[in-house]
Amino acid sequence: MSRYEVRLSGAGGQGMILAGIILAESTLDNDELNVVQTQSYGPESRGGASRAEVVFSKEAIDYPKVIQADLLVALTTEALDKYGDDIKKTAVVIADSDYIDLDYNPGDGVEYYSIPIINTAIEEIGLKLTANMVALGAASHFIPDLSEEEILKTIASRVPAGTEEKNKEAFKAGKKLVSEMKS
Repeated sequence: MSRYEVRLSGAGGQGMILAGIILAESTLDNDELNVVQTQSYGPESRGGASRAEVVFSKEAIDYPKVIQADLLVALTTEALDKYGDDIKKTAVVIADSDYIDLDYNPGDGVEYYSIPIINTAIEEIGLKLTANMVALGAASHFIPDLSEEEILKTIASRVPAGTEEKNKEAFKAGKKLVSEMKS
């Protein structure tokens, strides 16, 4: 991979910043991969569109922000509206099927997955706050050079004490959602 750019977006407070941090930290032991993570949550820290960006590269990373996303995850209509056009022509877009009420046409060449991210967290995991881990699991399916074992270890070290297993379950549920759609 020369450069792979990921944008995780949603409303402030949905945990997409934490998902981005976990994604980036899970690759720190990979000596062949450079990674940088940035985030935007300033005035929109509760409710408005927020995003976490992670850039992976086997080369030096000379610019730390996403230029055009290879992978976009959007949990809200506002996030998809704000970031949905800033993607590569061959990007993967994952949107929450129950919370995106927008007619979104990503264009030819883009893989588009509309999956129930938040409802999976609520109904399967029993904890809405794990929706960010469902989203992370779905996203991880498409990102090259990731270790699921490292992601799960990073989740356990970053989420609130007592929620580790629920968050790991949520991550696996997100991977399953995409795997079932691709088969």
